[in-house]
Amino acid sequence: MLRTAAFRDARKEAATLVADARRHPAALAIEGDALWAAGLFDAAQASYEESLSRGGGDPRAFSGLARTLAARGRFDEALSAAERAVALAPANPEPQSVLSYVYERMRRFPDAAKALATFVGLLPARERGDRGVIATQHARFLRDFDGRTPLAVSEAAAAQVHVLPFRLERDKIVLDGRINGHRVKHLVLDTGAEMAVITQRTAAAAGIVPVVRTLSAGVGEMGLRGLPVARLRSIEVGSLRVDNVPAILRSPALEGLPTREADSFSPLALGFSMTIDYGRRLLTMSRTLPSEPGGGVTLPLRMHRLAFVVGQVNRDPVPFVVDTGGEVISISRATFRALGAVPPRHIGLRVYGASGWDPTAFLMPGLDLAFEDVRLPRHSVVVLDLDAPSALLGFEVGGIVGRRFLSRYRVSIDLHRSEVRLGTL
Repeated sequence: MLRTAAFRDARKEAATLVADARRHPAALAIEGDALWAAGLFDAAQASYEESLSRGGGDPRAFSGLARTLAARGRFDEALSAAERAVALAPANPEPQSVLSYVYERMRRFPDAAKALATFVGLLPARERGDRGVIATQHARFLRDFDGRTPLAVSEAAAAQVHVLPFRLERDKIVLDGRINGHRVKHLVLDTGAEMAVITQRTAAAAGIVPVVRTLSAGVGEMGLRGLPVARLRSIEVGSLRVDNVPAILRSPALEGLPTREADSFSPLALGFSMTIDYGRRLLTMSRTLPSEPGGGVTLPLRMHRLAFVVGQVNRDPVPFVVDTGGEVISISRATFRALGAVPPRHIGLRVYGASGWDPTAFLMPGLDLAFEDVRLPRHSVVVLDLDAPSALLGFEVGGIVGRRFLSRYRVSIDLHRSEVRLGTL
């Protein structure tokens, strides 16, 4: 069920398994995987830790713990857990996949590529189709960084607090920047993308050469979209320059959209925490954010390719992507179905995203939302098809929070402390 993205069914089966097996260590490890797939990150970590505390030494529990620790930025502990999983199950390909992911988060690309190659070699012949091809392609991409430091920043830039003015255009945060030295006047800040995203026209002007193709996913009827990936020589935004940057190329460009696709970047993908002051229209980026005034609301942050916080929809916990490139608060079709709610009338919407138009999108009024102490009673949300992003990430993306919500606050996404802070403007 987990492999076929039947995440909610898997969670029900795991709960039954744990009850029947009287909390056996192996059952608890499987429960952890099902809770992770539901986006319940803290509950998943608790199940993995309970499994290990019962003396099982289950490699699945160590792999899951590694994944949850990496999502909190605790990379040394994550690496230790991933290595334990590999040592306990050397013939199992799955721990190698998690080990590769942890290495990549630590920017140890050669080690990540080596672990991926081992993963492919251990896959049973019947599973070496798409999984093996995708892993092999990604390992090749990682090896393109051999002899170079990924996401390299000078000591001075790493120690600096970078403060930049931005402008709002079509509900997007837009800055001036440079890609491989080529000037880009419309660079969108988009935390809903896990890498820098480069358009065809900029790729041609900046001399960007694709390395391999990868699977990307976003809102839109295309769902999964095969796109080239490349290594940027540099990306510059204000006083910040980062070298050897992974990027996705939007090629071929989507047609029939109301606006042209734009180049975008995420400070989080570059390894920098950030604060967006919508009131003063200032962006702050630094390795460690400066101290801030007290007050406001703090949400636990989990970084797994994208930035997630857990909110509540009619009191059910739901993982939301923090997406500065998005506009409104939306929920997934899966979240909507689980609520058992019925819209008073069907209000179809014209919504498009990274994978084109979503013909199934509609407006759902009257839901009670909460993010810790921030409560939005009887709120209207957009219901989107997020099945493809969920399948790619390996857990159910419950929704997205965009600019209309975020712009009410001074938003800090702090990688060092693994938290999102919503301060007053």
